[in-house]
Amino acid sequence: MKTVRWLGVGIGILVPTVAMASTLETVKERDSVRCGVNAAQPGFSSLDDDDQYRGLDTDVCRAIAAAALGDATKVDFVPLDSVERFTALQSGEVDVLSRTTTWTSSRDTTMGMNFTGVSYYDGQAFMVASDLGVQSAKELDGAAVCTQSGTTSELNLSDYFRINGMTYDPVVFDAPEQSIAGFEAGRCDVLSSDASQLYAQRMQLADPSMALVLPEIISKEPLGPAVRQGDDQWFNLVKWSLFAMLNAEELGITQANVDEQLSSENPDVMRLLGQDGHFGEAMGVNVDWAYQIVKQVGNYADIYDRNVGADSDFNIARGLNALWSDGGIQYAPPIR
Repeated sequence: MKTVRWLGVGIGILVPTVAMASTLETVKERDSVRCGVNAAQPGFSSLDDDDQYRGLDTDVCRAIAAAALGDATKVDFVPLDSVERFTALQSGEVDVLSRTTTWTSSRDTTMGMNFTGVSYYDGQAFMVASDLGVQSAKELDGAAVCTQSGTTSELNLSDYFRINGMTYDPVVFDAPEQSIAGFEAGRCDVLSSDASQLYAQRMQLADPSMALVLPEIISKEPLGPAVRQGDDQWFNLVKWSLFAMLNAEELGITQANVDEQLSSENPDVMRLLGQDGHFGEAMGVNVDWAYQIVKQVGNYADIYDRNVGADSDFNIARGLNALWSDGGIQYAPPIR
């Protein structure tokens, strides 16, 4: 597994998207998927002690590689900040962006990119210093608020304070590690970002008890992978790689039992694992594409639990990210 760094061109400038060679063909010739990720967001994308990228977003990248190449390790992770991520995708420097990126109308319609699904339903929240004695975001009038540039968080803050008749002093940083450092150093009273990121950043503090995350969620932040417009085959493959993990969880197919499930007589299981039909053919991949995803990476519950859920340090409840059949809103179309 190799980590590479690509310099963005024209950072902050929208790059016109033109029809390019088939991304899947390029990926197969290169024998790797170039995946744009966050440089340091534990739980979603960060380097572990062995200098390997780990997290929910990086596992989505591995699932795509398993489907496209039959090998989940064939990923070149490209760390990108919040400003350069879109240019990197538009210019072809990465094949897919899997970097805690919110699906919005403007990003979906004016930036030459298509979102392929929601890998994590999130929402923006506030983290405050415990000694402030603040219990609600409604008590933050006049506060200095740290946030990141080039994100929906920056825009949501303005809306929230204006709607509630409050003022604030924005303290803007380029990267999450800078914003948490500013918060810890006292440059701001409040840090605002996606709730998942705040819980991860709180754990990075020398004393996590110095901060608490307030209960208010002020936005919808559907996070998911994105690809360039104009390549439907690649769009379909990335989309169905996520759907395969969700369908596998719903069918009870896990990384631990997937080989046993190959002998299942359940038609839905047979179709998913390539025992019935040729559903990979239309996407240009092998018949066992979904089997390889589950075998090498896991179903959605597998990647959620080990990265941000019950088997992780974060222990974030599934909530909206539970399957539709378990009270959440995660839902995938059927394979048939």
